[in-house]
Amino acid sequence: MQSTTETPRRIGMVGVGLMGHGIARNLLKAGHSLIFLDHPGNQPVDDLLAAGAESRASAREVAQGAEVVLLCVTGSPQVEAVLFSPDGVLAGLAPDTAVVDCSTALPSSTAKVAARVEAAGGRFMDAAMTRTPKEAEEGRLNLIVGAPQALFDELRPLLACFAENIAHAGEVSAGHTLKLLHNFVSLGFAAVLAEAAAASRRSGIDDAAFLEVLGKGGGGGVVLERLRPFIESGDASGFRFSVANASKDLGYYHAMTDELGVARGVAEAVHALYSGVEDQGMAVPELIGLLEKRS
Repeated sequence: MQSTTETPRRIGMVGVGLMGHGIARNLLKAGHSLIFLDHPGNQPVDDLLAAGAESRASAREVAQGAEVVLLCVTGSPQVEAVLFSPDGVLAGLAPDTAVVDCSTALPSSTAKVAARVEAAGGRFMDAAMTRTPKEAEEGRLNLIVGAPQALFDELRPLLACFAENIAHAGEVSAGHTLKLLHNFVSLGFAAVLAEAAAASRRSGIDDAAFLEVLGKGGGGGVVLERLRPFIESGDASGFRFSVANASKDLGYYHAMTDELGVARGVAEAVHALYSGVEDQGMAVPELIGLLEKRS
């Protein structure tokens, strides 16, 4: 997507992994300058360097001179480490720099993180992502944003460089709250469909018939379409979300619901399914094969 910002911005980025690589590529494509943290978890970055990006050895160096610092890391522990370590982002943060956290994080941690960023003279936005690395590369992510209205309005054109749909959920931490709700629903649907697909196969139902009936009925929707290639041909590449990440997000959902004091009976069953998988590195669609083999 093309940015509608009036002038290019100096962007610092931590996390050029499966999702972050596409974000970085689209920021460069839109004409922004980019400095990113050199990290073993990055995807190959030769294309980014060829497009003018630069790497730095510390998060402090990434933040120095940046107008916006973008975090695309796993979760709350990683966000806190990259911001608050002695050589972290806050050590190099200039006044009024905006920190945009695209991770999936615990909302109560996000609120504390935002307060520390603001106390250091910065501004903070949580902009949780949905969709997959494919949409990240295409500049078509969905973002769920928690931020003051003025900051949201200011940064929306920048976010549009790599996002197709941008929802303002409310003030800081609302984005991460709504992301956990979203992931509980989508991972819950995936768990239900995986169990149904496994039972269908064990009963001798043809996969094509299973997909036709569910797709045209109550099982139709985004999650089924992401599982469809695996059911049809064993291709999990379109849903490259690991069971480990699913377990982490559902664990955050449990912590959040504990803090809110709301029911989570269904979530406990869903979390038990994901956390009970021995190979936490497998992709979510591969649950179908695992469940099919269970006696």
